Amino acid sequence: MLTMPKIERGSLLSLEAYARQRKEFRAKVMAHKRDRTVHLGEHVTLIFEDELTMRYQVQEMLRIERIFEDSGIQDELDAYNPLVPDGRNFKATLMIEYPDVEERRRRLAELKGVEDRVWVQVEGCERVYPVADEDLERETEEKTSSVHFLRFELTDAMAKALKSGARLGAGVDHAAYTATVAALPANVRNSLAGDLA
Repeated sequence: MLTMPKIERGSLLSLEAYARQRKEFRAKVMAHKRDRTVHLGEHVTLIFEDELTMRYQVQEMLRIERIFEDSGIQDELDAYNPLVPDGRNFKATLMIEYPDVEERRRRLAELKGVEDRVWVQVEGCERVYPVADEDLERETEEKTSSVHFLRFELTDAMAKALKSGARLGAGVDHAAYTATVAALPANVRNSLAGDLA
């Protein structure tokens, strides 16, 4: 099976080169992310990650932390490459957003387990629920985190249907929060179909 590319050490820009190109590169990534962002109601957002979005994260971390030694660069690659889809899945950052601090605290307590109740659905197929937070546990006894990392594993039939033009939906079916987008916009659906080998 064809697998999707990971971020290679040799493909990263030096700190100096990135400083020169950062403005243009950031604009490119932000435009790309618009085609990979799904709002599920008013307070939950999925950003589907790929090689480009993770390359941006790596370059930003190297810049912020002033990392230029090989071991530090490899540490960043080891942290972010697992968030690049492998050709048979989608990987997404889930963000729960409530601007008011008190409301956010209350809602995060009510939304424990929400990361396991987010789904994607290829037209004509079963819903796919994610494997959440493989990197580390993000929920406590009291509340869930406002950020989670999700992996949605698709079957060969789902991938084939999506690449053939089937609609893609997404939603949340948690007791304290529900939202459904029956069909993602074509630009988002097409971008995600491109993650599949």
